[in-house]
Amino acid sequence: MSVAQLPGIETTDLAAFTTTQIGGLSRTQLGALGTAQVRALETTDLAVLTTTQVGGLAASQVGALTTTQVGALTTTQLGVLTTTQVAALTTMQMGVLTTTQVGALGTTQVRGLSSAQVAALTTTQVGVLTTTQIGALGVTQVRGIETSDVAVLNTTQIGALTSTQINALTGPQVAALSSTGIGVLTTTQQAGLTSSQLGSLTTTQVAALSTTGVVALTTTQVAGLTTTQVAAFTTTQVGVLETSDIAALTDDQVAGFTSTQIGVM
Repeated sequence: MSVAQLPGIETTDLAAFTTTQIGGLSRTQLGALGTAQVRALETTDLAVLTTTQVGGLAASQVGALTTTQVGALTTTQLGVLTTTQVAALTTMQMGVLTTTQVGALGTTQVRGLSSAQVAALTTTQVGVLTTTQIGALGVTQVRGIETSDVAVLNTTQIGALTSTQINALTGPQVAALSSTGIGVLTTTQQAGLTSSQLGSLTTTQVAALSTTGVVALTTTQVAGLTTTQVAAFTTTQVGVLETSDIAALTDDQVAGFTSTQIGVM
C-alpha cells in the first residue's frame, strides 16, 4: 500500500489491522497516517512498533496519542523520542506517564521539556526524577515546578540542584523545601540563595540550617534575615556566627535575639 493511499483508510478499518500488519508498516508509511488514524491504533499495535517506526512519528502524531496510548509506550520507545517529539507531548499526556516512563527519559529529552510540561508532572512523578534528570533542568524549567512538587523533593534530589538552579527558585518554592532538604544544602548551593530567597525561609527552615551552612552565610545574607528568622536560630547556630556577621546585624535584629541566644555569643 502506497503512502498516498494510507491517509484514506477509515479509522475503523485501521483499528482492524493486525499487529503483524501494523508492524510491517515502514517508517514513512507510519508517518503518513493522520492524527485521527494514529489515535485509532490499539495499544497492542503500539507495542510492536520498532524504535525506527516510533522515531518516524511526526510531532503532531505524538501529540495526538491518547493518554491510554501514551501510558502503553515502552521505556525503549520513549527513549528514542526526539526533543521535538517530546516537546509535542501535551500536559495531559505528561501527567499520565508512569514513574517507570518518567525515569526512562534521557537528559536531552528532559532539557527539551517546556515549563508547562514540567508543571504538569505529578508529585509522584517528580519524586522519581533521578539526580541526573534534576541536574538537566534549566532555569525556566526549575521555576515551572509546582510548590507542592518542590515539597516532595528528597534530600538526594535537592543535593543534585546546582547553585544556578537554587538561585532560580521562586520565594514560594524556597519556602516549600523540606526542612531536611534545607539542612543538606551545601555551602556552594547556599551561596546561590539571594537575600530575597533567604527572606522566604520559614522559621522551621532557618532552624534546620546546618552549622556549616550558617557559617557560610555572607554578611549580606545575614543582614537580610528578618527579626523573626534571627530569633529562630538555635543556640548552636548563634554560636557559630562569624563576628563580621554579628557586626552586620541591625538593631532590630539584635533586639529579636532571646537572652539565651545572646548568652552564647
